[in-house]
Amino acid sequence: MGQADQAPAQRARTRGKQPRSNPTPKAGRNLPAAVVVGLAMLFAVLGGLLFLPLGFVAVTTAFAVFGVWEIYRALEANGTRMPIVPVMTGTVAMPFVAYLGGIEGLLFAMLLSSVAVLLWRSVESAAGSANSIFAGVFTLGWVPFFISFAALPLHATGGASPLGLWPGGTIPEGAWQVAVMLLLVVSNDTFGYLVGASLGKHPMAPKISPKKSWEGFAGSVAGAVLIGILACLFVLDKPWWVGVVLAVGTVAASTAGDLAESMVKRELGVKDMSSILPGHGGVMDRLDSIVFASPVVFVLYGLLAGA
Repeated sequence: MGQADQAPAQRARTRGKQPRSNPTPKAGRNLPAAVVVGLAMLFAVLGGLLFLPLGFVAVTTAFAVFGVWEIYRALEANGTRMPIVPVMTGTVAMPFVAYLGGIEGLLFAMLLSSVAVLLWRSVESAAGSANSIFAGVFTLGWVPFFISFAALPLHATGGASPLGLWPGGTIPEGAWQVAVMLLLVVSNDTFGYLVGASLGKHPMAPKISPKKSWEGFAGSVAGAVLIGILACLFVLDKPWWVGVVLAVGTVAASTAGDLAESMVKRELGVKDMSSILPGHGGVMDRLDSIVFASPVVFVLYGLLAGA
C-alpha cells in the first residue's frame, strides 16, 4: 500500500478517538473537579450550620453575593444595567435579617430593598429604567430573598441569641432541618446526574435544558426519598413518610429552580453564569436548586410540625 493509500486508512482508524485524559462525561461536567468542589462547599456549609450558626449565615450571604454579581454581569452584557448598589445591599442584609428578625424581618427587608431599587433608579436617566427596575427586584426575590429561608429555622429555634457556638453545645432541631434540606438538594443533584448521564433518553424540557431527562428526574426522586426516609428516622426523629414528603417537595422545587435558571441563561445567551467553580460553572449554577428548595422546605416543615 502506497503512502497515498495509507493516509485515508490512518484517518479512518483515528477518527472519533478522544483523549483519554478528558474527564468530562456525557452530561458535560468535569466529574472529579465537580466532586471535590461540591464536597468542599458541603463541608463548609454544614460545618458552619452545626457548629457556628453565624458563620453559616455569613457563608450563605457570600454565595448570594456571588450569585447576584453573576446575574448582574450577564444582564449587563445583554444591555440591561441593574442598580447594583441597592440590590447588593439588600443581598447582604437579607440573610442576617432573617437570622436575627425572622420572617417578618425578612419580608420588611425585601420590601425596603425593592423600594431602594426604585428610588435609586429614579435619580438616573429614564432610558431603560423599566427593565433596570424589574431586573433589580427580580434578582432580589430570586436569590437573596429565597435563599434567606435557609436561615429562618435558626431564628425559630433560638438562633438569634448566640453569636458563637450553639449554647451548651447542643445543636437545635432547626439546624438539623436545614442540614437535611441541603442533603436532599445534594441527593437530587447527585442521583439525577448519575442516572441521567447513564440512562437519560427522554428530555424533560428540550428547548430549555436538553440534558435534563425524565430518567434523571426519576433517579433524583428515588435517591432523595431514600435519604429523606433515613434522615427522618435517624436525624429528625420523624415518621418515615415525612421523609418522602420532604424529598418529593425538594426534588420538585430543585428541578423547577434548575429549569428556571436554564431558561434565564438561554434568554441571556450564556452556557454558565461564570466559571468560578471548577466542574460546576458559576455560583448560580449551584444555587439554582437551593434558592427554590429553601422556601418550599421551610413551608413543608411548618405544615408537618405536628407529625
